[in-house]
Amino acid sequence: MAAEDVSPEDPFPRQRVTVRGTEMAYVDVGEGDPVVFLHGNPTSSYLWRNVIPHVRHLGRCIAPDLVGMGESGKLPDPRRGTYSFATHAQHLEEFLDAVGVHRRVTFVLHDWGSALGFDWARRHPEQVRGLAFTEAIVTPMTWADWPPDARGIFRTMRGDDGETVVLDKNVFVERILPASTLRGLSPEAHERYRAPFREREDRWPTLEWPRQIPLDNVPPLVRDVVARYGVWLRGSAVPKLFLDAEPGSILVGRQRALVRKWPSVSEVTVPGSHFVPEDSPHAIGRALADWIPTLA
Repeated sequence: MAAEDVSPEDPFPRQRVTVRGTEMAYVDVGEGDPVVFLHGNPTSSYLWRNVIPHVRHLGRCIAPDLVGMGESGKLPDPRRGTYSFATHAQHLEEFLDAVGVHRRVTFVLHDWGSALGFDWARRHPEQVRGLAFTEAIVTPMTWADWPPDARGIFRTMRGDDGETVVLDKNVFVERILPASTLRGLSPEAHERYRAPFREREDRWPTLEWPRQIPLDNVPPLVRDVVARYGVWLRGSAVPKLFLDAEPGSILVGRQRALVRKWPSVSEVTVPGSHFVPEDSPHAIGRALADWIPTLA
């Protein structure tokens, strides 16, 4: 996005860096210790447009578009498995290295961005300053943990009909995304999230992510990743900020109780369904602005 094309609703131009042969777009504003914002499915760095202004004076705010999403480039010849968790984790690892994020990192995490951020933090604990998160994946789950009204569509997406509902009908962007906010999306916001996925083959990331959720031990590789960082989070003294969405969607019930037992965790409640930064960006921003200066 060129500076002259920046929307009044999104004040940040995107920079670009090539990672593993694919261009990744990202926001990069402010100076100081890095504050890295990671989005999930099917969003982008645009998710953080109204959060970052609250904290840009407190550090270098970096918000990438995950590979295949937002304004980042696509992977060639996509098919089942192309946009796996492992692929995203490799791209994130090399992205952070390429933009010079090496120490005193504070993560702000949502949805699949949480799994990527928690996994990176577990593997680089000495480089982590703090972890803020909302609607996060904190433990392997069973179908009993999943929202009852979402079980049907997620079972469909994980099965043989997934390509029809997601690739052909774009269900994640057109239906699940706006339905998982408290008030829906503005036309501009919905269009920004729709833009990367106009073509059928470009929608593979939005299908692969629901297939990667560790439900009833499937898929086992992601279950193992989540289990490992879950053990680390239960024992780590790194400061944590739990942005508890009310009513929330996936970080509720057993998962919420688990988080409240973690060491060094603070909690702030904000109104939100699943896409909390769309529902309560300013409440999140204010909570972060209060919390980040307390970090050592």
